[in-house]
Amino acid sequence: MTSVFAIIALLGAKYYHWNWLDPFVGIIASFLIFRWTFMLLKDTSVILLDRGMDPMLSKKITEIIESDGDSKISDLHLWRVAQNKYACILSIVAKNPYPTNAYKNRLKGIKELAHITIEIEHCDEQQVPTTLNTL
Repeated sequence: MTSVFAIIALLGAKYYHWNWLDPFVGIIASFLIFRWTFMLLKDTSVILLDRGMDPMLSKKITEIIESDGDSKISDLHLWRVAQNKYACILSIVAKNPYPTNAYKNRLKGIKELAHITIEIEHCDEQQVPTTLNTL
C-alpha cells in the first residue's frame, strides 16, 4: 500500500510538478507503518512475553492432575505455541506418584495441549505444597 502511494506521488511530481506530494505521502506512509508495527507488537507481545496462559485451561489441567487426591501441581507453565495450541510444563509432587505416561494420558482429552513436559517429585506428606506457582 505504501509502495502504491509512493508511485502515485512520483507520478504526481513528474507530470503535475507537485513536488510536495512525495514527502507528504512519505509522512502518511510512516504513520501507516507505525500503526501496523504497533498492532503487530500488541498481538505478539502476549506470546513473546509468555503472557498467553489461558486461566481456564490451567484450572482444567490442575483439576485433572490433582483428581487422585495425592498428586499436587507445584509449578505449571503454559504458553501459546500456535492458534489455540499450548505447550505445558508441569512439576508434580506426590507421596505415591504415578509414572509420567499415566499423567500424560490423563491430559490426552485436552486438545489444546500440543506438547507436555512433566517432572515428578516423590515426597512425604509434610513436603506436599499447598499453593500453585504459575506463569
